[in-house]
Amino acid sequence: MVVPAPIERLIENLRRLPGIGEKSATRLAFYLLAAPQGFADELASAISRVKRDVVFCEICFDMSESSPCRLCQDKSRNPKQICVVEEPADRAAVEASGSFRGLYHVLGGTLAPIDGIGPEDLRIAELEARVRDKGAEEVVIATNPTAEGDATAHFLADRLRSTGVRLTRIASGMPLGGDLEYADRVTVGRSFDYRRDIE
Repeated sequence: MVVPAPIERLIENLRRLPGIGEKSATRLAFYLLAAPQGFADELASAISRVKRDVVFCEICFDMSESSPCRLCQDKSRNPKQICVVEEPADRAAVEASGSFRGLYHVLGGTLAPIDGIGPEDLRIAELEARVRDKGAEEVVIATNPTAEGDATAHFLADRLRSTGVRLTRIASGMPLGGDLEYADRVTVGRSFDYRRDIE
């Protein structure tokens, strides 16, 4: 199909988004073209604002409008418990479950040697410093139950074992190969209720 250059550029940019193939990108591009101008302007403005106004929390590395983030400043949270997740979307899923009242630590991914992602590419050193310096009593490792998530959980357990902190892993209420981001609240909640010590 031959389309004007501006539409082709939009399709190409939409295809760069995760999970968006050529057909979906084309459908979205034509939807945006047919949408009212106000909608297109608001979408463009929202994208611009999110890039400008969202920062990473200096403590937990979650996305926030300010640093430290709202959760890290919340005095009602248990500062002795730290839940380690891969990405901000995983933190949001855990928080939505209502099962955890401690603080969080966002790694920024998982170990993936094939892709060139090693410990130095994640926020592991920062986690070790928090556990050592802030007197954490429990670290809940809530990486996704994937090969990479499990490898990261074992690596973290090995690195943190010498600190004497209690190390737990979320239970397998999460399906193997699943992502916290897409799990329902009950499943995430049960994963926390039945977490276990890492041996």
